[in-house]
Amino acid sequence: MESPEPLVRPDYRAGFIAVIGKPNVGKSTLMNVLLRQKVAAVSPRPQTTRKRQLGILTTEEAQIIFVDTPGFHTPKHRLGEKMVKAALKAMEDADGLLFLLDVSEPLSREDFDLADQIQPYSATKPLVIALNKIDIAKEEFWTQAQTLVQERFPSARVIPVSCLRGDNLDQLLAALIECLPVSEPLYPADQITDYYEREIAAELIREAALHILRDEVPHGIAVRIDQYQEKNENLAVIDATIIVEKETHKAIVIGAGGSMIKRIGTQARQEIEAMSGRKVFLNLHVKVQKNWRKNETLLRWLGYT
Repeated sequence: MESPEPLVRPDYRAGFIAVIGKPNVGKSTLMNVLLRQKVAAVSPRPQTTRKRQLGILTTEEAQIIFVDTPGFHTPKHRLGEKMVKAALKAMEDADGLLFLLDVSEPLSREDFDLADQIQPYSATKPLVIALNKIDIAKEEFWTQAQTLVQERFPSARVIPVSCLRGDNLDQLLAALIECLPVSEPLYPADQITDYYEREIAAELIREAALHILRDEVPHGIAVRIDQYQEKNENLAVIDATIIVEKETHKAIVIGAGGSMIKRIGTQARQEIEAMSGRKVFLNLHVKVQKNWRKNETLLRWLGYT
């Protein structure tokens, strides 16, 4: 009797890549592009990513498990502290590191501080550095980033990329695969994230709010899914609550005659439908929870612990 064919090739690789960078550098955008599906919230606002999220890319030769981390920053409340700890934990546990630098703007203090954080891990873990946004790069900023890399990480693999145009993404994936150990796949081939649909829906609602609302509101916003009912494969009904810290913020989120919350709901519903492939009825509510970002009980209630 012939032995069965192996499920994967003997040199198959699988493992975790921590995606590291300052807030708003393009980590979530890059992960969505590589996965060819939106699983992570993206907005122009910094600190859009608050939780560690996996993006799982399975190919014939490897399974890359991206760990999308919150952007490194100086925390001002308990939520910020948890975000930074999540990013540090991701680096500690990963098989390899992907460090993003934005070459469309000058390097900031956060970039240099983050390089300091990465250095101890890069001594024992393979490191790939992506110079992001080369489609709009400026020469002086490109040179500044290259100088940082040469001084701090002379042995790192450096790849210029553009998520918008797709420049060098195949080269980036090949470099990341080399960082992984030989292993069978760690997740089913059709799984692309460790988030459930209801968790992705909550992030997409928050993303819509970040896009639409004023600067002083978004960082004080969280979203809780109260009900996610899959009526059938073509229809879901979602009830969600937008949590704000102040009564004045509640009024802004609702808007005159409910205009603002209708805009948020429309944009979020369209994104959730695109993600889930089914029609969605979305009901949004707004509730005030004062100083929720500083309250350990409320952070746990909202899933940040």
